[in-house]
Amino acid sequence: MDIDVYKRYYEADCVFNGVKRNAAVVTLTSRSGGGEIEYAATVSFFPHVTPDDFAISYDAYAEKILFSGRGRRSKKRESTFLRELESTVDEAAAGLGGKVFWDRPIGEART
Repeated sequence: MDIDVYKRYYEADCVFNGVKRNAAVVTLTSRSGGGEIEYAATVSFFPHVTPDDFAISYDAYAEKILFSGRGRRSKKRESTFLRELESTVDEAAAGLGGKVFWDRPIGEART
């Protein structure tokens, strides 16, 4: 079962596959099943050419696994991952040649 612990859209800057991307969606996702738990931080850059354009293109996507092992969801672990989310995503975004503008969110966070 996948649960987005955190999800928010931000203004961003990235050119990937020759396409200018002006926004990114950032998530912290918990995946669990069979007594195993995994946490992943993800970033996906997308064009966002108009204010209501949220058509996500998953070609400019990066994921970093933060934890994988036996167990279940942990609020303490999630809190730690959320505190480190910006730096974790910045590292993943740089690998795509992109930048997330953390001080310019688009809409409210979903937690």
